[in-house]
Amino acid sequence: MTRKWLIKDGTFAVPDRENPVIRGYMLLEGSMITYIGEERPEGVEGAETFDGKGLLFMPGLVNTHGHAAMSLLRGYGDDMVLQTWLQEKMWPMEAKFTGEDVYWGTALSVLEMLKGGTTTFLDMYDHMDQVATVVEQSGIRAVLTRGVIGLCPPEVQKHKLDEAMVFARNWHGKADGRITTMMSPHSPYTCPPDYIERIVQAAHDLDLPLHTHMSETRAEVEQNVADYGVRPAQHLLNLGLFSRPALLAHAVHLTDEEIGILAAHQVAVSHNPGSNLKLASGVARVPELLKAGVTVSLGTDGAASNNNLDMFEEIRLAALIHKGVSGDPTAIPAREALRMGTEYGAKSLFLQDTGKLSAGMKADFIAVNTEQAHFLPRTDYISHAVYSAGPKDVEHVWVNGKQVVKHGACLTLDEEKVRFEAQAAFEGLLGR
Repeated sequence: MTRKWLIKDGTFAVPDRENPVIRGYMLLEGSMITYIGEERPEGVEGAETFDGKGLLFMPGLVNTHGHAAMSLLRGYGDDMVLQTWLQEKMWPMEAKFTGEDVYWGTALSVLEMLKGGTTTFLDMYDHMDQVATVVEQSGIRAVLTRGVIGLCPPEVQKHKLDEAMVFARNWHGKADGRITTMMSPHSPYTCPPDYIERIVQAAHDLDLPLHTHMSETRAEVEQNVADYGVRPAQHLLNLGLFSRPALLAHAVHLTDEEIGILAAHQVAVSHNPGSNLKLASGVARVPELLKAGVTVSLGTDGAASNNNLDMFEEIRLAALIHKGVSGDPTAIPAREALRMGTEYGAKSLFLQDTGKLSAGMKADFIAVNTEQAHFLPRTDYISHAVYSAGPKDVEHVWVNGKQVVKHGACLTLDEEKVRFEAQAAFEGLLGR
């Protein structure tokens, strides 16, 4: 028998609607939202009732770019230039990672994300079977991809690509549909052109989207021009990457022509404001991208370059920094920033049935405690969600119609064990 929940007397954030706040009811049946509105719905016989008083219900937050296992390297290398940080700190440590390290690093990240209101995340990494196992156990929704770096001999390239394809094929649609997969060349500067073309072909063969890093730093762009005679967007267009549904991480340094290329090919962008600021990579041209019709979502990147997985912070940063750099206080309004962290995130990940509170959508949502000083007075709940709220305000979380966080405690993962094992995994890396 399908389980029903009736949330009554709730306040619901619906930033995609003309009136962005509804006070009333939401009905869940199984994994789906079947009603949201001001009037008590019909057909609620047998439904469990949930009192929504004092809570703001929001779409679950969607983190569209990250490397979950890198939470094990949080604070290990800070205040450094990107390439130095990668080559001297990250890559040497990551080369030591075992599957068990990836499991516990991912579990640590998923614990942080769920408790902070993130219900869907994208992960690009290695040992992806371990990542998928954590997703399956924790109840979170995820888009997973085995990131592939091509700076290696041909036989190693082939092994990595074969591994990525097997993973994508084995896990797509698993965990009650909560897991979908992509193909991911790491970036134009770590993958030779012919290797990117082979990954694109694999995505065609598997009928999957593509995800890659692009134009994160000015130096990366200059190197692309020196090596291939064109900027990264044109380079990837030439290699066929935009012949598939595609999502780019960062896209900080773009010309008007490149924005036009992304818009023409319906390429989405994951804007990572916190990571880009910390690594001094720059500020992406988000208002211009949105104006051109590009779908722009938000991501934290890995916890080694952020150093948290706080999507409330990314939403607030997106609303604030573009005002600051443009001199236009209307550049990214609160409602648009919230949609970037929810609805546009789902769209960027090619998930058609999550990202907003609406009948016919998956029941992926969070409840934020508004009985707190920083939520008063009750003027504008969308504004409060963007400019005042934080992850510690998250009281409850549902994914796919199942409650996974209750009164701030994760119901699906052993928090104490995850914390202990993650710390032990980091200490083990130092000793190798």
